[in-house]
This record gives sequence, C-alpha cells and structure tokens, in this order.
Amino acid sequence: MKEIKQILQTFISDALKKMNIEFAVEDIALEPTKQPEHGDWATNIAMQLASKTGTSPRKIAGDIVNKLEKDPGIIERVDIAGPGFINFHLSWEYFRRAVSHIIELGDKFGCTDFGKGEKLQIEFVSANPTGPLNVVSARAASIGDIMANLLSAIGFSVDREFYINDAGRQVRLLGASVSSRYMELFGQTEPFPEDGYHGDYVYQLATEIAAEHGDRFTSMNVDERIAALAQISLEKMVAAQQRIMAQFGVHFQNWFAETQLRQQKAHLQVLDRLQQTGFTYEQDGAIWFRSSQFGDEKDRVLITSDGEPTYFLVDIAYHCSKYQRGYQKLFDIWGPDHHGYIARMKAALLALGYPENSFSVEIVQQVNLLRSGEVIKMSKRAGKIIEMEEVINEVGVDAARFFFVNRKCSSHLDFDIDLAKKQSDENPVYYVQYAHARISNILKYAAEQGISIDGPVRLDRIAEPEEKQLLKKLLQLTEIIVGAATSWEPHRLTGYLLELASDYHHFYQKQRVVSEDIELSRARLLLMQATKIVFANSLKILGISAPEYM
Repeated sequence: MKEIKQILQTFISDALKKMNIEFAVEDIALEPTKQPEHGDWATNIAMQLASKTGTSPRKIAGDIVNKLEKDPGIIERVDIAGPGFINFHLSWEYFRRAVSHIIELGDKFGCTDFGKGEKLQIEFVSANPTGPLNVVSARAASIGDIMANLLSAIGFSVDREFYINDAGRQVRLLGASVSSRYMELFGQTEPFPEDGYHGDYVYQLATEIAAEHGDRFTSMNVDERIAALAQISLEKMVAAQQRIMAQFGVHFQNWFAETQLRQQKAHLQVLDRLQQTGFTYEQDGAIWFRSSQFGDEKDRVLITSDGEPTYFLVDIAYHCSKYQRGYQKLFDIWGPDHHGYIARMKAALLALGYPENSFSVEIVQQVNLLRSGEVIKMSKRAGKIIEMEEVINEVGVDAARFFFVNRKCSSHLDFDIDLAKKQSDENPVYYVQYAHARISNILKYAAEQGISIDGPVRLDRIAEPEEKQLLKKLLQLTEIIVGAATSWEPHRLTGYLLELASDYHHFYQKQRVVSEDIELSRARLLLMQATKIVFANSLKILGISAPEYM
C-alpha cells in the first residue's frame, strides 16, 4: 500500500502536467490537516505556483482540482479553501484498507527502503574516561541511539561508535589523582595535582586498586606509579561506561581507542597527506594546516613547536579511519562546548578529498535537572557530578530515554525528575505506555469472551469520526519516521506518540470496543490490533518498553 502523501503528490503532478506545468513531484508540499473540516491532507501548491505564473492562487487551485484524478477508493472529495489551499478528504474505503495493511506488515510498518543500504556511522557520547558519565552524556546517548534506530528503519545500514580518549594529558592527570589518593590509603603523602580530578569516584578507584593489588605500587617511582594507575583506572572507567550504556539499552558496534591510532601512527600518515597537498606550512617551529582556505576562521596547528601532535591532528586521523572502514556518511554528536570545532574538522576532511556533505555534526545542548522545581547544581571540577547512572536508577530507562529526546537537540532541556517518576497521565511516557497497555488489556478481554478476529472482518462497520481520526494518525507513522530521521529531529517521534495516545484515549472515551454487537466488536478489535502495532513499533525505535499491562 503506497504512502498517501506520495499518492496525492502523484495525482497533483499528473494534473499539473495536463496544465502544461512542470513541477518536481517531491517538491509538492502536503501536510496532514489539524481540523477535520479541512479534510485529511492539504497542499498550498497553488500559492507556490502563483508567483511564477502571475495567476491567482484560487484560479490555479480550481484548475488543478478540475484536472485531478479522483479515485473513489482513495479520495472522497476535494475542496478549495481560503486563498487557494486544496483540501483532500480521503475515503472510508482507503482508511479501512489501511487497517489490514498495518496488521499485514506488523513490525515492518513504518519502515522504508529510503536509504538503499547506504553505510552510515554515528559517533556519540565519546565521553572522556576520566570521570563518570553525566546527564549530557545521557542525552547524547538517547539521541544517538534513537537516531541510529530511525535511520535503520528507513533503510540505512547504521553502526554506532564510541571514541575512547585514552591518551594525553588528561589521562596522566587521572593517574596522578588516583595515585595521590592511593598513597593516602597507605599512610603516605603525595601531592595532589593542581588540575586533578576531585570526585568521589577517584577515592573509589584508589580503594578498589588497593583492595585488588595491595601496596605493590607504593614502591614504584612516581612516574611509573602514575602510568600504571592511569592504565588500571582507564580500564575500570571504560568498563563502567560500557556497563552503563548497556543498562541504558545502547549497544555500540565499536569502541575505538585513540591509542590505537597513535600506535599505528595514523596521525603522521594524515600529516604526510596534508603536506603532499600543499595545505600545510611551518611557522614559529610549528606545522600549521591552512584550514582558513576551507572555511575555517583561522589556520590550525597540527604539530606544536615541541614536536608534539595536537589533539586536532589525531582527531583528523580518527575521522579518516571511519572512511577507510567503508562508511559513506559520518555523523558526530558533540557537546555544546564543541561548536567552534566543526569548521576546522570539515576543512581538514575537504582538504583530504572527502565529499563535502559526507560529514555532519549535531550539537546537543545542556541539560538542567530539576527537583521540586529547582535546578540541581553540577560541577565536575568540584566533584559534584550528577551521574547518568544516578538519573537512570531514579527515573528508569524508559522515562529517561523519552525525556532526553522530547525536545530538539539544539534546545536546552529542563529534565523534571519529579515528573519523570509520576505514575499518571501528567508523565508523557506513562501516558503513551498506558495507551499500549490499555489496548493489550482490551484484546485479552475479547479473547476471554471468545471473540476472535480470525477470518473475514466487516471493516465497513468502522464509521465513527473518532475511528477515522485514529486511523489518520496511524497512517502518519512512516512520514514521521522519515522526517525525524532525515531532519535529525527524533523529538518528532515522541511528539507523534503523544498525539496518537491522545487520539486513542479520546476514541476509548467515546466508543466501546467490545460490545454485544459482535461484528462491530470484531472490526474495532482489528483497529485496536493495528493501533497496538503502531505504538509498539514507535516505542521500539525509541528503545522504550511497550508494556502489556500497567
């Protein structure tokens, strides 16, 4: 069953051809209407054409309607409204066929082959393993994982990747911080590094290492001890990150370590490539990249005057490795403090010859945690970290994932912990899940009453406005998934689910599903089955459970 938007776009395009007007079919704007009196779908194509043709929009709309193919199995009638909107009222026959279509496709309903198997990679979270994962990491994890699900649903081959920054000054600082606390446990004083990590987790790491290894590191010289404790601490921190991500339902295809690049000298190979292209120069003893030639605000250092590779050079090598592993498009999700880094990375990849539109970055904004209406203060430097695991344990995985994607990625998010824990309709994820559970209960009750939906069902008994509104919403799922995936706006799916839940609950208040009228009951049970499938498929993409009872 072809998507209704595509069907209507084709009808309009065919009408325009009869009028000798060429217009790209995919550019014909069509939107579901919000008010039933305006039909089911509407287009402003007449207004789009008016400025080009010099003809009034209502005249163009009238000509289009006269030329339209009005298949009675799809279109009941077409109206012209306002300055020239064309409103399509779909037929009951179309909506009734859709019930069987949804059930036939089952867990595939909403999916398309839009992506044609193109290989993509999404790198997200990639938090430094020098401290616990925080709430911004949790938001990035939700967005990244759900975007991977959305893109997979529309036919892309998607891998998830976590980049482990396990090299450099920050790692030594972690080792030095743990070393100082470790020596304290054995009654010895070692100065705490000025820029060290102060969180309770540092004491915990030192205590665990002391329990597992005793005092064996106390006899080492300081540098050896810091290096050894840094390595052990890194392994523990990464293991904790992997455990928490699995708890949150996020499973990366690859955890890629920075040390892997350095050991392979991949960054020096990239430097050589850039030097061969002529996009580098030496100044003040350092090697610079001419990134300003590719849209960056200024040139960037690749090798410092001390001969050390910059983080930027290693990061270029990391992104090159993604292309070398066969990915055709790269998506990175970065925190709000990385916005200025985008232009330089795009510049480097362009200089190395990679396609201009093959690398994209989404910035995830900050999260304010609210309790009793007040913002909970956070400071990683002071050790007062609101950890990702803490939030998950308090509100649950389902609520956390829903809340973290319920606003645009580019918007700041106020996460109300009290609301996320409520077992009532005020809590949006509860409201959605309860709709699924309520449908499950109805289907179970019908089975207990001996009412079966096997065999032919008289779907012509479905004829109430609440049923039509519910069907109209069900049929929007594919369009919502495609739009959310291609625009990188996963909040469209949570918004859709809230609207669907509202339409379902309204239907439930107005119409009885199981009644003495067996034929009507069977038709409505089939509608309930289709509705349950749409809830379940949507919740699966969000990585949220679809409970059978609540």
